[in-house]
Amino acid sequence: MQLSIKGKQIDVGDALRSHVESQLKDIVGKYFSGSTDATVTFSRDAHLFRADITVHAGRGIVLQSNATASEPYPAFDAAAARIAKRLRRYKTKIVDHHHETVRHEDSQVAQAFILHGIEPEHEEEANDNPVVVAEMTTPIDLLTVSEAVMRMDLGDMPALMFRNRAHGGLNMIYRRQDGHIGWVDPADASLAAKTKAKA
Repeated sequence: MQLSIKGKQIDVGDALRSHVESQLKDIVGKYFSGSTDATVTFSRDAHLFRADITVHAGRGIVLQSNATASEPYPAFDAAAARIAKRLRRYKTKIVDHHHETVRHEDSQVAQAFILHGIEPEHEEEANDNPVVVAEMTTPIDLLTVSEAVMRMDLGDMPALMFRNRAHGGLNMIYRRQDGHIGWVDPADASLAAKTKAKA
């Protein structure tokens, strides 16, 4: 495992580095063989310590988690425990997904943009354009709905766009405010409209 441990205005000592390395290897090594890249960042969050973990496990799987605590060790342990819990939940799917052959033609590339939010005290004018903070390319993989839910949950993402393996069309899943997963499938909507028109 290629591991990078960083501290933002925090000195990360050798003991903490050893703890992080040992714990992550134990947690991630159970599910992923081969090379994985991980980054752990410690920072201050008001009077608390925050630990952010990102693991790129290959095959399009990204694990992300964070936690805060009064000390760096419990902050990291809590974030790592969340990753371990998600990995246990998807154990069978992860092992199957990790061993399947990934074909590059199964993915499309799309432009992804991060837009600057509107300041609460400033109303947006009709002809204002949002400021682009970041622009990047991102793959849109061919997945089943359950694989997409797994990736979104492992990556702790609010939403994920994917190509539905059942019909090849673009779909979106997202985490609702009530904690449930929403699924947008325009292909189903067009199919329903065609069926209704024939009836």
